Amino acid sequence: MDVTQPPDQAAERLPQGMRVDAFGLTHTGKVRTTNADSFLIMRLSRTMQVEGTNLPGIEKVQPGPGGYLFLVADGVGTGRGGEMASEKAAHSLADYVSRCANVYFAQQDHDDAKCVSDLLQGVREVHDEVRTEAEREGRPGAATTLTLVVLFWPKAYLVHVGDSRAYRLRDHQLQLLSHDQTVAQALVDAGALTASKGEISPLKHILTSAIGADEATPEVQIDTARVDDILLLCTDGLTKHVTEAELETILRERQAAEPTVRRLVDLALERGGSDNVTVVIVKAGQRE
Repeated sequence: MDVTQPPDQAAERLPQGMRVDAFGLTHTGKVRTTNADSFLIMRLSRTMQVEGTNLPGIEKVQPGPGGYLFLVADGVGTGRGGEMASEKAAHSLADYVSRCANVYFAQQDHDDAKCVSDLLQGVREVHDEVRTEAEREGRPGAATTLTLVVLFWPKAYLVHVGDSRAYRLRDHQLQLLSHDQTVAQALVDAGALTASKGEISPLKHILTSAIGADEATPEVQIDTARVDDILLLCTDGLTKHVTEAELETILRERQAAEPTVRRLVDLALERGGSDNVTVVIVKAGQRE
């Protein structure tokens, strides 16, 4: 996605002469036979335009000025349960956020608390819908991670459930914005495991919170985006094979979003591709 917002139309404007460059890609990997990952890059306005996704059945419509939604989801569950969960979550949340966008753009003063409340309500609705669909299809245990950022420049709202990740490169430093909701991370937080041991623990892949599971506890952060920030959303198919130090080095090169995404996916595949791998990169405030 390479989108320029006309300065006289944008509800939330980047500095004049700046744009958002975003690209996403998903791959089944070299071991799995199906892909339960989903991603979505969507421009928000009084209408919506899908700029990139692997989800079927999302129509493209004429865009208007506004904000953006970036999302990755990693489904878990037997059979096609994981695929159903991640696709359902992404579809439903996209629909919910696009409906809320009309209300948001009508406001003179954008209210952080109201925006967060709306996003959390959307996640709760999506959680219930995934559980209902799993029950209807006879797919017990179907669930999904969900990591999304809604950007109304300069505000960025991060909502996170599970262990997919959101990173930000700012001032040449990579920062992990999300917090893994896993048994291993809970033990690290409690001081029962060191961070290094948590990274190799088999408990690292046991979720304590997921959309559609018994427990879904979304975490929310509000940030003020800066020109030249780079945002990375990814499923654990990337971080199983590529270290944070390597991510930082590659993002520091500041190539366009698409070649950077392809490079990271290729690197994960070269190192075994043991899981589905999905990467979305957003470069906010790139010069024309």
